[in-house]
Amino acid sequence: MNELPRGVMMQGVSAPGLKVRMTHGPSGTEVTTDAPKDNGGTGLSFSPTDMVGAALASCALTTMALVASREGFTFGEASATVEKRMTPPPRRIGALLTEIRMPRGLTPEQRARMEEAALGCPVKRSLDPSVEAPIRFVYAD
Repeated sequence: MNELPRGVMMQGVSAPGLKVRMTHGPSGTEVTTDAPKDNGGTGLSFSPTDMVGAALASCALTTMALVASREGFTFGEASATVEKRMTPPPRRIGALLTEIRMPRGLTPEQRARMEEAALGCPVKRSLDPSVEAPIRFVYAD
């Protein structure tokens, strides 16, 4: 059996209420999550399932920027929104509906390459197939 290479270490510590403070090992950056209001939390921060949607958007944008950099063209500024929809009990993420607003000035070939990169980002590929996760690309020009 092939062992995976060692990964990035993260640590979670429960905090008062339904909060968890996560620390990113290499940088020490902290993120606090809270249970959503509809599940007994305050809803004043990202919930753990919100973080999955945020990870999808971040991964798609980062992957597009990495591909553009490697292929030698300017990507510009893109932005994304994600609507997370939960299923009825037992609760799980049912859908992550993502819209990416793309930068101006990309050629048709670059647009196709960026869309391919976003759709193939590691987070999207890691989602269970039962999670509906379409990505819609919006171009201003």
